[in-house]
Amino acid sequence: MSTTAVLPSPASTRHTSGGSVQHGALTADRAAALLVGCASVRRASELHAAAVRAGVDQDKAVAFRLQRAYAASGRLDLAVALLRRTPDPTAVFYTSAIHAHSSRGLHHAALALLSEMLLSPHGLLPTAHTLSASLPACSGLAVGRALHGYAVKLALSGEPQAAARALFDGMRPDPHVVSVTAMLACYAKMGLLDDARSLFDGLPSKDLICWNAMMDGYTQHGRPSEALRLFRRMLRSGVEPDEVSVVLALSAVAQLGMAESGRWLHSFVNNSSRRVRLNARVGTALIDMYYKRGSLEDAVAVFRDLGGDVRDIVAWNAMINGYAMHGHSREALAAFGQLRAQGLWPTDITFIGVLNACSHSGLVDEGRELLASMEEEYGIQPKVEHYGCMVDLLGRAGRVEEAFDLVQSMKTTTAKPDTVMWASLLSACRLHKNMALGQQIADYLVANGLANSGTYVLLSNIYAAAGNWREVGRVRSMMRASGIQKEPGCSAVEVGRRVVEFVAGDRSHPRAAEIYAKLEEVKGMARARGHVPRTELVLHDLDDDDAAKEQALAVHSEKLALAFGLISTPPGTAIKIVKNLRACADCHAVLKLASEVTGRRIVFRDRNRFHHFVDGSCTCGDYW
Repeated sequence: MSTTAVLPSPASTRHTSGGSVQHGALTADRAAALLVGCASVRRASELHAAAVRAGVDQDKAVAFRLQRAYAASGRLDLAVALLRRTPDPTAVFYTSAIHAHSSRGLHHAALALLSEMLLSPHGLLPTAHTLSASLPACSGLAVGRALHGYAVKLALSGEPQAAARALFDGMRPDPHVVSVTAMLACYAKMGLLDDARSLFDGLPSKDLICWNAMMDGYTQHGRPSEALRLFRRMLRSGVEPDEVSVVLALSAVAQLGMAESGRWLHSFVNNSSRRVRLNARVGTALIDMYYKRGSLEDAVAVFRDLGGDVRDIVAWNAMINGYAMHGHSREALAAFGQLRAQGLWPTDITFIGVLNACSHSGLVDEGRELLASMEEEYGIQPKVEHYGCMVDLLGRAGRVEEAFDLVQSMKTTTAKPDTVMWASLLSACRLHKNMALGQQIADYLVANGLANSGTYVLLSNIYAAAGNWREVGRVRSMMRASGIQKEPGCSAVEVGRRVVEFVAGDRSHPRAAEIYAKLEEVKGMARARGHVPRTELVLHDLDDDDAAKEQALAVHSEKLALAFGLISTPPGTAIKIVKNLRACADCHAVLKLASEVTGRRIVFRDRNRFHHFVDGSCTCGDYW
């Protein structure tokens, strides 16, 4: 199967009497109709060239029928070449190609296409027809069982075709590497990573697709450390990575937040062979990695290096999200204007980015205009994520009642309120001390079985902030009765190539004595500059014991991470901290003062955004 087949161009059309294609008024529907039943490569080429001239070759129906026409005429190489040139191919495209190869006995090629589909960046999932077309190509019973298991996982096994094919027999006992890779990819997609790794380790010879399939499984299912280790092992084995390998490794680094590994991968791309280049896909992965680990400047540099001709809407979306997460809202909105000026059409992801940017800076009017423009100007139906951004924006800006009205109005739309949106609204009630509405919302969620740990914790926080410890106890009792546990706060700090984690009050680190001594030093420096601990934020009934409340505040996980960073890195070194929850106001204030006293730049990422503390101020402007 050739992957370098030359597809016809408009100039290659040869018009003959009775056989030429009159393309002057050719429409997509007309081209698709002419291709039905076409089994001649010459006729398919003529129709293809005419479709290109008429500008309808990218139409999904035309592209699909062209692919089938080439396959029917025996030119599987052209069919596959067309498949790979089709923007955003669907599972139907791959299914057709798999069937064309499988039915002709080209089993390895069929399973290779299945692997390619499962590893597709478009997140394609097979249908019952896909698995039915793939099963005859299996060269071992184990591969067939894997496909059957995948069908069960996707609830496809009840369909007659998949169920019948699942019972096939007569397969050879020694599967080829392509068959094993197909099975490995199935296991990885299903999250059965130990089974996938067992197959991977059992292969005496591993090709690039096999390495990528295993790395993809690890990155998609929250095991980035294993993915990165596998990438390094692949390099040592002598297998040259391609852009898929690099993108997967960058995704793992973004999840881990490891600065040194990210810079090394960037250097690898710059110094790599022609197999990996700084194109839109690799560049977007680099932008994503850099801004997620706190280096917005590096993300902007990569974006600029891509150049206007290379940047696609995905790259712009990544850059807009980076600006938004770091609180550079005006830059995010400016980027939106620039991509439109360059003729690019925004997607629903674009609007999530710009609405988030508005939310992080309180740009209410701009947010309203953007939400309205989605449908009016761009024909994009707002989803629950877009409404969620708007609810968050209104809530942070103090317009809690308006935010509540927006959520109520959604009950008549297709975008129903989700738990994230309700949590955002509850958080706004707490921030702006609207206890009555907060309790009303929480009661509704509990009564309708929609409450999660965040619901109970936020309601508990609302009562605790008001000193109503009786109600705090009642809420916590309800939480225990529901079997729901609060997610513990955890902060991680990067030191060299190591990431060290802390929880509140943590004394498990070997250098605990030094950490707590530094913590006392930081506390003293903060007091000397007028800091008064925010004891009202302590959500425990400590009988008004201010000393106990102050001590509870002092040992929050981000403060421990800061202290460890200060004793573990040379003076002047930036400290990077990541926390799984939102920082409290007291920790935010202490981190600001610490940046001034120590002369350190402190980059702190909470659940929602980045804070850059420099010389006693924060890029969020105390609005978060």
